[in-house]
Amino acid sequence: MFHDISLEVIRQACFESLYMISISLLFALILGIPLGVLLAETRKGGVLKNRFLYTVLQTIVNIVRSIPFIILLVAILPLTRIIVGTSIGTTAAIVPLVLYIVPFMARLVEQSILEVDPIIIECAKTLGANRFEIIFFFLLAEVKPAIVLGVTNALIGLINASSMAGTIGGGGIGDLAITHGYQRFNTPLIFVTVIILVIIVNVIQFIGNTIYYKIKH
Repeated sequence: MFHDISLEVIRQACFESLYMISISLLFALILGIPLGVLLAETRKGGVLKNRFLYTVLQTIVNIVRSIPFIILLVAILPLTRIIVGTSIGTTAAIVPLVLYIVPFMARLVEQSILEVDPIIIECAKTLGANRFEIIFFFLLAEVKPAIVLGVTNALIGLINASSMAGTIGGGGIGDLAITHGYQRFNTPLIFVTVIILVIIVNVIQFIGNTIYYKIKH
């Protein structure tokens, strides 16, 4: 099928993509949300105001986000090899995916927090809340719907990035499209991979929107 490509190979590629995306998203939540809070609240006027820390974090995030993902994949190959023991394969692709998605997620969280009405923070201070209570029980509670949309956008971004990981043998749908589709002139297989990606993105967007409206209301 599809020039000697079986359905089992396609299923394996989908599994590899989901594996890369899920692990990377986990790190995005663990690292990206706290980083976004720090970016928002260590700036001037924030509850954790720290000019030095804000400048350092801002600079690092800007540098990483300014590098196109395809270049980031190649640039950190030595670091990837140190962390996971290899620079090729599905697990190796997770390292650049994490570096790509954490700053992205942080910016989304930062933007959401900066849009919170300052009156909410003033009310929290009036109630006697300390800095960490303001962050956890007021700011993050207020931006939960926005974070849901942020996670949805991060997932879609990860799908796009994980597809590019195929250029360095990262596995997944992107690798399938490149090695078995493009390089072997297997046009039907390329169309199949595109359809799979479109379906996955639309399902994720639908689920994200549904959760967003439920939380918001």
